[in-house]
Amino acid sequence: MNKKQLFDSLAEGKRIDRTIFRPILMHFAARFNSNTYGEFASDHKVLVDCNIKALDHFDIDMVGLISDPYRETSAFGAPIIFLPEAVPRCEKIIVKSWDDIHNLQRPDVCKCTRTLDRIKGAELFQKKLQGTVPVIGWIEGPLAEACDLAGVSQMMTQLMIDPDFCNLLLDKCTVTAKDFAKAQIEAGCDVIGIGDAICSQIDPFTYDTFVKERHREIIAFIHANGARTKLHICGDITHLLPSLKNVGTDILDLDYDVDIAHARSVIGEKTILCGNINPVTIQNTTPGEVERLSRELVALHGDERFILSAGCEITVGTPVENLMAMRKASL
Repeated sequence: MNKKQLFDSLAEGKRIDRTIFRPILMHFAARFNSNTYGEFASDHKVLVDCNIKALDHFDIDMVGLISDPYRETSAFGAPIIFLPEAVPRCEKIIVKSWDDIHNLQRPDVCKCTRTLDRIKGAELFQKKLQGTVPVIGWIEGPLAEACDLAGVSQMMTQLMIDPDFCNLLLDKCTVTAKDFAKAQIEAGCDVIGIGDAICSQIDPFTYDTFVKERHREIIAFIHANGARTKLHICGDITHLLPSLKNVGTDILDLDYDVDIAHARSVIGEKTILCGNINPVTIQNTTPGEVERLSRELVALHGDERFILSAGCEITVGTPVENLMAMRKASL
């Protein structure tokens, strides 16, 4: 059974003989392959090579195209700069008014440089891996993308004072999210990750009012196009779990603040839960302690639909031995 077949079995509710291991790797993978973060985020060939080197060395069970939050933002027209050892930076907020939203054109994700680069990454993964390893594409969730375009402070304020402004912008972000997801699926992605970290900072009423149905729409669209979904919301989402129960995602990432047992009791048995050791702990403690914490999670949740990971991205300063300790614990 190859890694793709193993994941498909887990997703279908079948019993598998070990726990799937899938940490989020970005800056760590770049450094491990002697590349800069800027190279990783700007060139799909580098991103794929870095992921495959980590796949081979740590025996990771899935590869991904996650790199930074500004692929769609760039496609909408915002200027992005690449930094050698930091996340790419958006140099200008391009939505400040109603007129700016109305003037936003629907990007052609197959022609815009940064979205096309990710699509090419999916194609290259399939060329190199021949369908044996699940490939996770990535899109920004609607609220995250709205914040990228309008600025976090303005968008969070608008959620409280101007629902029409928010709905118009969120609708445009949702359309592009679906376009970008479809293009990545057609290029070979088996799973589409949806990053909407800002949702952890809003209350359940605001999530239900502005985001929940858009998440459901995007997830249903991805399913209809033949892929599975992975919803990633950084931070403590305990307060959102009752709402997230019904969005239909195949995988729900849990950050270290969320108790997995409680999440399982709310979400139910069908959703794959992914997580959730504190990345700082993985970086700063010993390999033995990382292995112990990982084995505890596997012992508690390995018989469920569960993927072993950190609560969020593996930090660039994590010792190689510590990540290997996680892999050892999952076998």
